[in-house]
Amino acid sequence: MSYECFEVSVQDGIAHIKMNRPEKRNNMNLAFWRELPQVVDEIDAQAQARVIVLSSTGPHFCGGIDVSMFGPSEEKNASPELAAHHVKRQKGLKFLDTVKSMQDSMSSLENSRLPVLVAIQGGCIGGGVDLVTACDMRYATQDAFVTIYETKIGMTADVGTFPRLVKLIPEGIVRELAYTGRRMSAEEAMNIGLVNRVFETHEAMLEGVMEVAREIAANAPLAVHGCKRAITYARDHTTQEGLDWIGLWNASMLHPEEIMEAMSAQAEKREPDFTDLPQRKIS
Repeated sequence: MSYECFEVSVQDGIAHIKMNRPEKRNNMNLAFWRELPQVVDEIDAQAQARVIVLSSTGPHFCGGIDVSMFGPSEEKNASPELAAHHVKRQKGLKFLDTVKSMQDSMSSLENSRLPVLVAIQGGCIGGGVDLVTACDMRYATQDAFVTIYETKIGMTADVGTFPRLVKLIPEGIVRELAYTGRRMSAEEAMNIGLVNRVFETHEAMLEGVMEVAREIAANAPLAVHGCKRAITYARDHTTQEGLDWIGLWNASMLHPEEIMEAMSAQAEKREPDFTDLPQRKIS
């Protein structure tokens, strides 16, 4: 399937989703919000890969939300006066519905059974921060920066930045970034744990991220999926709840056959033959 905002390739268990609108700074237009969950759900549901790498093109990773998508709408089959009257009363609920749809689009990355690694170059602006915080791991080039730019244009970020970012870095730094809208450099982002590693160039970053992806793809997909679920659950619950959850998970999901295959492969010095994730219906 072809997409307006993405190029997708799958090789050696790695699905590479590449944003492909550098001339628009890969901003998030209407097609972006529709296509992102489609791409992710298709890869996941069909078990096409074991790990996803999300990258971008051009000098900047993402310029944020295309604000033109919030332009005024007209009500069909109504006089201008009546249409304006209805639109005014419906405005709040319509906006809430739009935001919920955008939040769900971002959450497709977090909800995917597959780990998602994101490679950030240049500017990661506004909605780009929502995007990368929904991924499992973040990597950046030396010239990369993140900025909660919504504040600079009179908005409060609402697509996922705050609920996720406050669980990734210290609250005081989140507040500073949000209140000021300043740029955080890749070096600072690595020092506080927002990104895993910083690379000198875009090419070196993609090579490094693909190496991490290959390591993940070499492991048992069922076990990696369990890790993702367990870590996300532990992040959002108490320690005891996390302990109870992982006990129940392994009581039903632990597969001795996978363990024996891993041990046999090591002893025989060969690649293990792990079971892939089962296919599922696209939501």
